[in-house]
Amino acid sequence: MMEGVVYTGVPSAAELAACPGIPSEERMRRGRVACIECVQEIPCNPCEGICHFGAIKVGEQITDLPRLDEEACTGCGLCVAHCPGLAITIIDKSYSGTEATVDFPFEYIPLPKEGDVVDAVSRGGEVVCKGRILSVKKPGAYAGTAVVSMAVPMEHIDEVRSMKRLPRRKEGE
Repeated sequence: MMEGVVYTGVPSAAELAACPGIPSEERMRRGRVACIECVQEIPCNPCEGICHFGAIKVGEQITDLPRLDEEACTGCGLCVAHCPGLAITIIDKSYSGTEATVDFPFEYIPLPKEGDVVDAVSRGGEVVCKGRILSVKKPGAYAGTAVVSMAVPMEHIDEVRSMKRLPRRKEGE
């Protein structure tokens, strides 16, 4: 079976293991940090340009994969909404003893609301567990992409990367 982002649209375990944008386990346990799951060498670098802390480097060769300086990353999240490939999340394994958080780009309507309990999904869209929406941000600086912050049980944080799309509301709801 062919695996990987080119064949399935979802990065394989081998692609993720070789990805220079994924922070260490130790860094994720210290607080919010970008997790750049960009595995395709394509001409792209908005993440590098938007990072005010110099934590993301693509370099002179625009097709190089973005590298994360995990110590320079503050987890501010500006890069999440600016990645055209929707390949960046913010992970925080220090949120609580039982939950971790993931901030992810979300380009569907309706948007969830703070406090909603939703189906949390994997990179491939499979439901993994329930997640609780902590916030939904959509400032002008986010280029039209909302960034949703969701808490999930700690044991699922390495799998969860988004939420299942909500049903469209009828007018007046």
